[in-house]
Formats: sequence, structure tokens, C-alpha cells
Amino acid sequence: MRKFIVITCVIILIISGLLLYSRFIATSGLNVKEYKVVNDKIIDEYHGLKIVHLSDIHFGSTITENDLDHLVNKLNELNPDIVVITGDIIDERISYDKNILINYLKQIKSKLGKFAISGNHDLPLDDFNSIVEESGFTNLDNTYELIYANSNKPIIISGISSNYSDSSNIDTKTAKFDNYIANLTDDIKPIYSILLIHEPDFIDSLNIDNYDLILAGHSHGGQVKLPLIKKLYTPYGAKKYYDEYYKVNQTDLYISSGLGTSKLKFRLFNRPSINFYRITNK
Repeated sequence: MRKFIVITCVIILIISGLLLYSRFIATSGLNVKEYKVVNDKIIDEYHGLKIVHLSDIHFGSTITENDLDHLVNKLNELNPDIVVITGDIIDERISYDKNILINYLKQIKSKLGKFAISGNHDLPLDDFNSIVEESGFTNLDNTYELIYANSNKPIIISGISSNYSDSSNIDTKTAKFDNYIANLTDDIKPIYSILLIHEPDFIDSLNIDNYDLILAGHSHGGQVKLPLIKKLYTPYGAKKYYDEYYKVNQTDLYISSGLGTSKLKFRLFNRPSINFYRITNK
């Protein structure tokens, strides 16, 4: 009996320690995941292009003002050419100070532009739109921009708003981009195409061959992981694609594990992170 009590107490202590760790320690800090993305379409002017990818901040969940301060300082040290956010800057279920968020996001520096799309929790959309605009980001929901870097040959970056509630109109969302690409001759087409999407599973509803690089979020990388198990749970929209990287046809798909937490304020073997890509031609 005594042995049983001792074992039970040990198990309770281990579980309690694991819960405390995953709530207060594993949700803190910042991991920078670096990736080399090789594509022979990249001309010399864009060789070494640096992109920093943020996602799923869920400001006010486990991400505090101090975390934002650390994030901005670390990001600016990377000296990115482009910064992107793939949704869920805010969370309609969590109270937050919009001005604090704007103050830090506008301090993010980039050489060629800052771009964002909305996620399923970026509600109300009026708040999301004002945060993006006042932070100096370009709102890419269902539109595109051309980016030039010392060249008359641009790369193109486009975005799609969240499809969580309704995925039936993706063709409508991409129509502006698709029509632009379809009406260009090969000699004046952008050399490289980037897409921002929140829920990665919906890439199967796209003409994926239009995109060389797709950046997504939403999955949180599973948020809670166990050794030898990649994830315990991923939300609708990230059931098929949830891990860090996939090659889909000729397209590179990278999914950020995100910064904040959704539903439960826990992370395990999956620290808050940003992705840092170097785009090269070899």
C-alpha cells in the first residue's frame, strides 16, 4: 500500500511539474528557425533575400508586452528584407490593448516591405485592419503587391484572408492575382511568387503552380508535442498540413509554429518561434 501511495505521489508531482513547465516556461522565450530556400528562378539581385515570418501572436494570451519588446529587438537584429504575418495577430476571445500592439509592430523594420493577412481569430476585422495599417504593414487580404529590389524584374507577394468559416469562395479571393498572372507574357512575369495563407489545408483548393513559396500559420505546430509524436492536436484547416515543411508539386510550403497560444495556454516541446528564410538560387 505504501509503495502504491509513493508511486501515486511521484506521478502527481511529475504531471504537476509538466503542467507548470508547459504553462509558464515553455510558453516563454523565442526560437528563431532558419531555413534556406533554394529556387533557380531567383536572379542575382534577389539572391540571399531575407524573409522573417511571424504568425499566431494571439496578443494577450501568453504573449505580453515584454514578449513583444523582445520579439521586435530580435527580429530587427536579423535585418530582414521582408516581414510577413500570417494571421491571428489578435484573438476575439482575449482582451488586449490595441495601442500597445501597434506601438511594437510599427517598430519592426524591413527593407522592402511588411505584409499581413487575417486569421480566423482576427476579429473584429475593423480592429485587425486598423492595427495592420497603423503599424505600417500592407494588408494583403485577397490582393497582391509587386516587390522590386534593385531590378526591373519584381517578385510578387499575394495573400488570402482566413477560410476557416467559409472555404467556398477561395477562387474569388485569388481572382485578382490569377487574372494578373494570366494576362502577363513570360518575359514580364514576376520571377518568383509568394503566397500568404492562414490555414494551410486550403492550398489544395488553389492553383498551386502559381506559387513558388507559400507561408502559413494556424497549426501552432501542434502547440503541445510529445517525444516521437509530432502533434497531439491541430485545428480544422491544419489537419493535413501542420508540420514545418512540405514540398507540394514544385511549391515550398512552410508553416510557422507561431508565438502565442490558442484555447489552452500551454506549449510543450514547441517554444514560441519565428521563421527566418534565406531565398537563394543555389
